[in-house]
Parts: sequence; C-alpha cells; structure tokens
Amino acid sequence: MPVLIEADTQVIENLQQAMPAGSHAVASLDRMHAWLDQHPGEYVAALGPSVALDVALSTAEDLRVTRPTISVVLVRERFDAELLSRAMHAGVRDVVAGDDEKGLTKAIERAQQLHQALRGPGGARTQGRIVTVFSPKGGVGKTTSSVNLALALAEHGARKVCLVDLDLAFGDVAITMQLFPTHSIEQAVGSEDSVDLAMIEALLTRHEDSLTVLAAPAHPDVRERVTPLLISRILRALRDGFDYVVVDTSPSFDDATLTALDETDECVIVATLDVPTLKNVKVALETMDMLDIARGHRHLLLNRADDAVGISIEKVETILGMPVASQVSSATDVAASTNTGTPILVAKPDHPASTAFLQLASTLTGDPVALPTTKSDTTEASRSRGLFRRGRK
Repeated sequence: MPVLIEADTQVIENLQQAMPAGSHAVASLDRMHAWLDQHPGEYVAALGPSVALDVALSTAEDLRVTRPTISVVLVRERFDAELLSRAMHAGVRDVVAGDDEKGLTKAIERAQQLHQALRGPGGARTQGRIVTVFSPKGGVGKTTSSVNLALALAEHGARKVCLVDLDLAFGDVAITMQLFPTHSIEQAVGSEDSVDLAMIEALLTRHEDSLTVLAAPAHPDVRERVTPLLISRILRALRDGFDYVVVDTSPSFDDATLTALDETDECVIVATLDVPTLKNVKVALETMDMLDIARGHRHLLLNRADDAVGISIEKVETILGMPVASQVSSATDVAASTNTGTPILVAKPDHPASTAFLQLASTLTGDPVALPTTKSDTTEASRSRGLFRRGRK
C-alpha cells in the first residue's frame, strides 16, 4: 500500500481520502525508509507539501537508484514549469496539486501499474496485510474478537487468512476454535535464519471455515525462547502467502506484542465499558503514540457495549480521543459459542455480534459489508460458494 510522508495531520487526513484504503502515513523520511525496509512490496511514496522541495528531489533521486520499482509522487500546494522540469530530472513520477484528489488517485494507479509491469507476473501479487488485535487489559474478549474477525476477513474462502496466536504463555486461540494442533510456533524456535513461507505453512492448523492458525506453544516456558527476530520473520513470511494475517496478542507490551505492533498495518484495540479498562487503554494509546505505532491505523472495538453500565459511546470516544469502529453488545450467545468451540460468526452468522465483526472487517478491507445469508435462504449453490463469499480476489 502507498506510503505518505507528511507532518501535518490535517493534510494527511485530506490526502488519504484520495489514496487506497490501508495507505500508511509517516511524519518523516527516516520513518519512510524504515517502512520501506519492512515492506519490500511497496510501490509508491507520496511526498507531501511539508517535505522541503530540495529534500524531496534528493529523496526521489536516491529512490530512483536504490528502489527503482517505487514511484515517487510529489504533492505541492502549487507548482510551475521550472519545478516540473526539476522533478522530472530527479526521477519524480508525477507531480500533483494538494487539492487535486482525482489527480493523486490517478498518479497512484499509474504507479501501481508500472510496479506490476517491472516486477512481472510472478511478482505482481500485493503483499498481505497484518492486523494486530491488542488490549492492555485481560478478560475483555480479545481472543474471541480475534477469532471472529479472522473468520469475517476470510469470508469462507474469499480471502486467504492466517490467525497467529502470539499470547505465547497462555494463548487460547486453538481451544476457542476447538482445534488440536500437532505443531505450533514452538517448532520454529531457533530457525530465525531459515524462516520462509513453506516452513511456516507446515506448522499451521486448518480450521474448517477456510482459516489457518499458527498456534501458541502448549507450555508457558517456551515463551522465553521465541525471539522478536523469529516473530518478525514469521510475520513477514506469512505476508507473502496470505491476504490477511490476524495476530492475537497478550495483554501487555511484552517483546512479542511490540514486535507484532511494529510489523502491523492495522491495529484493532479491544475495550469494554468499565473505568479500569478505559484507563489502561488510554495509557496504551499514549504509549503507542510515543512509539509511533499504527498512527492513523487504529480501530477501536468496543466489546460488551451496554448502555446500562452508565458509560456512553460518546463518553468513551471523548476519553480515548478516537471513534468507535465497531461495537459488540453483551450476549450469552457469544459466550456459549466460545464454550462450544464454535465462534459466533459460524454458529449464528445472522447474530448482531456477527454483523459487528463483519462491519469491522469491512472497515479494514475497504469492501462493502457482506450481509450473511440465513439458513432458510441457504441453497446447495450458496453452500458451495460460502455464506459471505462474493468471489475470489
């Protein structure tokens, strides 16, 4: 996905409206280079108005040599023939005005076409996106949310999705889905220098609903042997084979969680309507700001959201300084489905909680919400295609 380099948050908000869903914004060129190091499939860097012209042209000249498959799009408040000439000689692919949304969209589309042509058919596949699910407080339904979100993203086979359990001491993804894995991340310990997609795929456990799982170790003591480098390389390898990689994390900023957050494209933060949790989430958001983690790509999932507890959605948004992306009301059906090992999205696809997870998945993918089909409407054809499937990407 495109990366935008711009320091002004208002300009970022305006420009991202003309960019593809999931585009990433960074405030400095140093952060841009760090992003490009971690995302070798990137195809365009948009240099915003806050980047000084001489610096922008120098950056374009550097990228032309060091990363020839990346196009540079220069966004200026105004420009003339002299600037266009200098930009052309520096290797800038396109120059667009800051208020020309259509022009920026077209420039990015041309950059993507060129990128695919340069890489050829074998290298044109867009890398997968990493979605990290996090909460600083245990007991908020984070794992249940991770499982149902992964199922919603998979849409019964429409997308290839892997769910990674990075709660290395007490991961519950497998038991929540009633899986009995023969392999886990433990079998990758010590393989930092040889991690590739084929090796990781051999450790995955398949769920019946078109979802694969990389399970947490069976014993807590293994946690100390799973290094941040191993986690980073596993996630990068999974990018190459999956459309989405959903990562369930522990309720703390431990090494595994920080590594996942550093690799993440989108971060889903789970909270409940109680003061201790909201306080912890507020502190966690401030910590993520300091570490520049997923800025502009955070999504608040409010679980067990009942008005009767005395804290309104509006108050939550004011306290945390971010909008609620989706909310799941308290329901015994959700707990019951978890206890039986059948996630609510599978057990009752037309349940309000299932709809909430589908809406969150829609926010992450940029696709319209695919409403579930009820059992009475299910035909042999719909069973072969999947309840939510619109066709393979």
